[in-house]
Amino acid sequence: MERRQFLAYSGSAVAALGLSWPMRVLAEGSADQALNALLDKIFYDELLLSPEQATSMGLDTGPRRELRARLSDSSEAGRDAAEAFTREALRKIRAFDPASLSDAGKRIRDIAAYKYEQELVARPLGVDGVQSPYPITQQDGAYFGIPDFLDSQHPIETIEDAEAYLSRLRFFRYTLDEQTEDQRCKAAKGILAPGWSLDLALGQMKKLRQSAPEQNGMVRSLVTRAAAKNLAGDWEARAARIVANEIYPALDRQIALVERLRRTTRPGDGAWRLPRGDEIYRAALAQATTTTMTPEEIHKIGLEQVADITAQLDGILKGAGYASGNVGARLTALNHAGDQLYPDTDEGRAALLKDLNAGVAAMQAKLPRAFADVPSEKLEIRRVPVEIQDGAPNGYYYSATLDGSRPAIYWINLKSTGDWPRYSLPALTYHEGVPGHHLQGGYSRTAGALPMMLKDFFLSAYGEGWALYAEQLADELGGYNGIERAGYLQSFLFRAARLVVDTGLNHYKWSREKATDYLVTTVGFPRARAQREIERYCASIGQACSYKIGHTAWVRARKKAEAALGAKFSLPWFHEVLKEGVMPLSMLEARIEQRTAERLRAA
Repeated sequence: MERRQFLAYSGSAVAALGLSWPMRVLAEGSADQALNALLDKIFYDELLLSPEQATSMGLDTGPRRELRARLSDSSEAGRDAAEAFTREALRKIRAFDPASLSDAGKRIRDIAAYKYEQELVARPLGVDGVQSPYPITQQDGAYFGIPDFLDSQHPIETIEDAEAYLSRLRFFRYTLDEQTEDQRCKAAKGILAPGWSLDLALGQMKKLRQSAPEQNGMVRSLVTRAAAKNLAGDWEARAARIVANEIYPALDRQIALVERLRRTTRPGDGAWRLPRGDEIYRAALAQATTTTMTPEEIHKIGLEQVADITAQLDGILKGAGYASGNVGARLTALNHAGDQLYPDTDEGRAALLKDLNAGVAAMQAKLPRAFADVPSEKLEIRRVPVEIQDGAPNGYYYSATLDGSRPAIYWINLKSTGDWPRYSLPALTYHEGVPGHHLQGGYSRTAGALPMMLKDFFLSAYGEGWALYAEQLADELGGYNGIERAGYLQSFLFRAARLVVDTGLNHYKWSREKATDYLVTTVGFPRARAQREIERYCASIGQACSYKIGHTAWVRARKKAEAALGAKFSLPWFHEVLKEGVMPLSMLEARIEQRTAERLRAA
């Protein structure tokens, strides 16, 4: 299929779905049911514009099976169509009479409206995302995301799946060219990543490009998985032809453009270097933290929390025999202790992954002490693909499909095992796995009262705040032994330092080098790991502030509930709020206060 055919399909789909929505949904039944029906219709209609999302959720089957063979339209026309859809969806949601709804219905309506309001913030500021303003960086772009998506999320179970994979390979060529054109246009307006970011991106593009077509990772993924399922077909030759004749030429065009633009990019590392950079950064902070806090306020909070957590670490490290130098220097020494290091070999990486899985299993057994109705979704721990590890985050999480056909995946960047001393791993496991992202997402996805739109919805302040709170909860559940508590507090120190360096980079005009020095000195991370983190905050602005701001809100809300309820408070009761789905922080705290009042009245 030619891209122009896909554009025609997308445009007609949006027109049909947007203009043919019924003015009255579910005439019979409660207003809450009618609202959920409207939101479900919006959700399923929107999947036609986001085939990758349909696949990641396991919803590209039945009447939507054709989506498995497509990629999203990333052209200017495609982005315009997506914006038009968002505006129409928001209009429908706002038009729904809140007076007819229960308190839960009002909350769902407000969350859905917030979701779409935030999707409309960026383009008036000249970017497609206020938190990710650059089309191409060391961690953004089709060259980075699509190969990983094809390997980790596109299923290969049948001949039809394999054919759909080949179709997506053909679409990948168009996606690359569309993004190349988008970057060319945005660069003319000053929207171009820092030079070092483009250098890293170019290195990864060339790594994707360097192998013979038959040995390219996208080809090997199809061939290996098709063989495992005994799917007959000349998959290698067909995929290799697409890579050689379509993808590599498109990748060459993108490489040539980025090499040419590299000479023109503006100096500096943070958001301030962008046209309207201050506005973009403030919008990014508002979106990431779901608050109206200023960069100055966040920077100040970061400095105060760094001082407090450093003092706590001081005692633990002295007790473990690390008393020389400041806390950062002592953590650095601990990082290099022989008993803390895995061998930087394939065997060492395998041992590290084995220990992570054991940590998840051990914590899973402790969960009933703090949670009721624990979700049973499976979790896999995988290494970040070598092809993208230079620019990828140190750890991240992919949700499971809603139908259970693919488990959730917790990815860890193992470019160097030296980045992961043993004492630091439990906190990471509790953050990404249980009781962190995996458990929180499991509650949302299995909550029957939520519309589909909100089952896999993510707000960084809520989700990352919860995951950091989960590290603290794991301590209450006995999840850390000995020096592992230093890893737990170092994790908190790291998130507090993020408030300082993110605002430093993007508001106070710190250089990448100054921010890296601060992170190494304050947190004690190896320099290579610290620099990757800083580079992430330059490409994904504001998001790093969501963790500690969100954690603070969760802890504040719990303390207020404990104080009000006394003996009537319990952790399983408090954590039941997870079943009500993701929401902005102000709404979360108000809801916990409301639940507290309800519990007091019921007692």
